Amino acid sequence: MAGNLQQFNNINKTKDEKRLALVQIVKIDLNKEVDESNKEGFKYSPAYITTRSAANSGTTSERIHCQLLDSHNAQIVEFTLSYSIDYCKLAKDTFAIQLNSFTYMLKFRTPKDLYEFSLLLAHAKKGNQLSVFSTRTDEASATQYFQFYGYLSQQQNMLQDYIRTSTYQKAVLINTIDFQDKVVLDVGAGSGILSFFSIQAGAKKVYAVEASSMAQHAQTLVDSNNLGDKVSVIAGKIEEIELPEKVDVIISEPMGYMLYNERMLETYLHAKKWLKPGGKMYPSKGDLHIAPFCDDALFMEQTNKASFWVQSCFHGVDLSALRDMAMREYFRQPIVDTFDIRICLAKSVKHSLDFLTATEQQLHKIDIPLEFFILESGTLHGLAFWFDVAFQGSCQTLWLSTSPTESLTHWYQVRCLLEKPILAKVGQVVTGSVSLQANVRQSYDVLINLMIDGLPHTSSSNNLDLKNPYFRYTGQPLQPPPGVNTLSPSESYWANLDIQTLNMVNGIPLNGYNPEIAMDIQSPTGVVNNTNLINLVTIPQPNIHPGSISSTGRQRISTATSTAGAQLIGGGISPTLFTSNQNQTQQLLGSSSSTSALGNFPVNNSLMIGDYVSPNILNASYR
Repeated sequence: MAGNLQQFNNINKTKDEKRLALVQIVKIDLNKEVDESNKEGFKYSPAYITTRSAANSGTTSERIHCQLLDSHNAQIVEFTLSYSIDYCKLAKDTFAIQLNSFTYMLKFRTPKDLYEFSLLLAHAKKGNQLSVFSTRTDEASATQYFQFYGYLSQQQNMLQDYIRTSTYQKAVLINTIDFQDKVVLDVGAGSGILSFFSIQAGAKKVYAVEASSMAQHAQTLVDSNNLGDKVSVIAGKIEEIELPEKVDVIISEPMGYMLYNERMLETYLHAKKWLKPGGKMYPSKGDLHIAPFCDDALFMEQTNKASFWVQSCFHGVDLSALRDMAMREYFRQPIVDTFDIRICLAKSVKHSLDFLTATEQQLHKIDIPLEFFILESGTLHGLAFWFDVAFQGSCQTLWLSTSPTESLTHWYQVRCLLEKPILAKVGQVVTGSVSLQANVRQSYDVLINLMIDGLPHTSSSNNLDLKNPYFRYTGQPLQPPPGVNTLSPSESYWANLDIQTLNMVNGIPLNGYNPEIAMDIQSPTGVVNNTNLINLVTIPQPNIHPGSISSTGRQRISTATSTAGAQLIGGGISPTLFTSNQNQTQQLLGSSSSTSALGNFPVNNSLMIGDYVSPNILNASYR
């Protein structure tokens, strides 16, 4: 039977059955190449479509069940009209519907039948107008949202975020006691990966609810993995579907930028109506971290964008009247990228949300009071945001973090600028608030107010649109903030180079240097361990893994950088621990050829996440 659609042998109620006449049905296999023999597809003429309202177990309380029949009333395919159905009108009397890998072109015999079917399609797309989701979401926004997550490429971006995926799998598998022989609800299942993890942990039944057309692909994976008896894919929104039973565990990946963007957390909390008392939620809680930062380069970059609009003669047109409006627009954009944690001027303030006890209404307006004790003098350009979520299992708690100190994920971090920066000094206290106001575009308006305590003239505020971020991440290595060197970088460089000459080959100094001609340094050991030295191979950076980065703003880079000793979230192993160079293999200074460190392992930079190679193949040529 077609794709993501529920089995219909549990139908317990039918009514309003109709039979619509078709001139013909043309069935086209999308997996086959179009040639002269099959370009017109397989035709059924005449044909019929029967429709009936049905109350189904595991679907919305009332949906339209359809059957396509040939001239002998033999079934061609059956399906349920739902929000995830892809269709379009090809001609005044013809509709095309895509079900899994087939497209069915339906040519109606009468305008009356055509009109009735079009009404059914419109109703299915609109869904239950009284649902919680429909009342809080603009229809255009919802259409764009579900279309976006209906693409396999977007699912791939998330699946290739190995920090995200590995952490979820580990959190489930180290807490199998929470899943063994339990019923699980996967909210916003997407490709169904979390449903598969639940089955791996011993779940006896999983209901995978997905509102986008990705539900069809999830069903394909369920069938191909022979899990049809354990995983039931339900096409629809959690606010509108019905389940045949309560569940023991709810699992989901509902986090957006700044934790709350996309407002899927509300859907996650809404799903608790199906959770048994004492049931588990994966994840269980979320912490939003907020810290003041100083970044002159970013501030100037945004400011300079508006300089385009100062032109008084752009092709003979004076644009300067729009300069102030352009400036406000650029500063209303949250910046999505990553940064060195040392740009933060104070410790972060944490705002926590317990998913087990929180309500949907709490997320409609979120007010967070702020108080920062400035630890380093500098210009306060705005606030940086990141989040951590905890999987509080019965056996062990595991954290998934998007902190700038941890491996980069597809959530990055978010920074919100002030149009009027504040000069803050060590010892001062900065107070204020962040207010997140939910909107119908599945996002939030962010209002920031800050001032130095006791100095009202330093007050600064900004209102930002989280729905319209600026994706700034380029994949380039992070630059440390200015003013972090406590020793002379020049002397440190030469001292490090001098240590290299201590390596001897058959008693002869390398590169012609005499080890006795050492520069004035206190201790070779002290120099090597000094964190302010410039490493001649790479500057230590957070583990940045290009394979997990979304396509927006992504650029390939010639050298991947990583900190080999960093503990990775979820216990995964980053392929970029194998430092690569596009043109040559870099040898760590001071190490012998027999010592092969992970940071020295050559990997072609065209390899992405999932292209794992063996560390013992040191001289392999990758093409």
